[in-house]
Amino acid sequence: MMMNILLKGTLYSVFAVSTLFFNSCNGGNKNNTTSELYPDFDWGKEVVSPNLDWTKNVGAKTIPSGQIFNVADYGLINDSTTLNTDAIQHAIDVCHAQGGGTVKMPAGHFLTGALFIKSNVNFELDKNTVIIASTDIELYPEMQSRIAGIEMTWPCAVINILDASNAMISGKGTIDCKGEVFWNKYWELRKDYTARGLRWIVDYDCKRVRGLLVSNSKNITLKDFTIMRTGFWACQILYSDQCTLDALIVNNNIGGHGPSTDGIDIDSSSNILIENCDVDCNDDNYCLKAGRDADGLRVNRPTENIVIRNCIARKGAGLITCGSETSGSIRNVLGYNLHAYGTYTALRLKSAMNRGGTVENIYMTNVKADSVKNILAADLNWHPSYSYSKLPAEYQDTDIPEHWTTMLTPVLPEEKGYPRFRNVYFSNVDAKDAEQFISASGHSNDLRLKDFYIHNIKASTEKAGIMSYTEGFNMGNIDLIVKDGSQIEMKENYNHKLEIKYQ
Repeated sequence: MMMNILLKGTLYSVFAVSTLFFNSCNGGNKNNTTSELYPDFDWGKEVVSPNLDWTKNVGAKTIPSGQIFNVADYGLINDSTTLNTDAIQHAIDVCHAQGGGTVKMPAGHFLTGALFIKSNVNFELDKNTVIIASTDIELYPEMQSRIAGIEMTWPCAVINILDASNAMISGKGTIDCKGEVFWNKYWELRKDYTARGLRWIVDYDCKRVRGLLVSNSKNITLKDFTIMRTGFWACQILYSDQCTLDALIVNNNIGGHGPSTDGIDIDSSSNILIENCDVDCNDDNYCLKAGRDADGLRVNRPTENIVIRNCIARKGAGLITCGSETSGSIRNVLGYNLHAYGTYTALRLKSAMNRGGTVENIYMTNVKADSVKNILAADLNWHPSYSYSKLPAEYQDTDIPEHWTTMLTPVLPEEKGYPRFRNVYFSNVDAKDAEQFISASGHSNDLRLKDFYIHNIKASTEKAGIMSYTEGFNMGNIDLIVKDGSQIEMKENYNHKLEIKYQ
């Protein structure tokens, strides 16, 4: 993860460059607390400044305090091969029972199965601590959870914060999730399932261990550590409120191609602050989700009031992604002072015609993008081979797993599954060496992308892109250098205003 690069004749680490970028965006202000005054963002001269008062309430409001408990006093063995689950969990349980405090992991390499952080406990990793996750899936008990938009039974994560309040994981140590065994299992199963017409269910049948799960919890802080090689999503915040994720490093691009190794997933949760993080993964980098299809519509719980700032996305599918799980709706998202290096898309909105929900009030500004595929991508009918479930004839009239039935449950009436994207603000973007400026597709005359405000974009791209079935698309001060000489292909757009300079 540590890399050096040459910048104006001087050698800097990646993290030094990140600091330079963040400070330049903040005018040198290093105070990144939730109480800071948000800058006056520029959304365009014809745009009435949106109300962002909700941003004042994001993030954890408390952190644990109290006694210090050293896990070394509970039988910890530093040899990277002895299973230490019981010793670590015992220290956490004692700390919790005695009113809370800090559980300190010393330097060393410690093998473990699933761990459960309790209320009022700060689990602190020494900078030279490496927690090594066992690859034995039996050490991760199955539990009811939500996976990729549906509620089902799934193994718990390497580290879990469940039904807790005022809990924390901190310190500059590393959690190595050793996920390669689960990646290989998935790719083998996918080959078989795709051949049998089961691509839509393989992600749910191949149970893989998440890195970190926060579920049904409040006032949770995750700070400073590195998490790597997760079997599935790295960090999932599910059904939770008032959480802060600060200076996390996610590195899932080590030792192979990890399927669905998202970086940070905010899943039907509210009032979340993500700042100073650096995510390198094989799927969405910073992703907002709210349930899938009939099951997501049943739960009907939104993701809302999310701030993502001073963050980096490296390899991955989206710097900020909303969807494709949109059923409970996603609203009030502010991203600023962000940088994408080789990420698939800077701002990505995606759903499907059986998801339902509304994605709205999305604000993203002060973005640098280097070698991305799309600067802006929005699609109401994303990835049909994954998004729509169909049972092959050979399985008709047979017993199928419960989660298959969940996935096959139709959304009725059909129009309840139609998603909506509206009120999207995207400004002050400096992009170089992009493949495409825009790919924005509604679905029909009645299902258009509505009220997008794109302002002050300077970009060099291979091609311009396409817009179809939009309404109220506004672009101002757009300066494009397009290598193939194309302009944006327009199909079935209504009431748009485009001020674009092509070079």
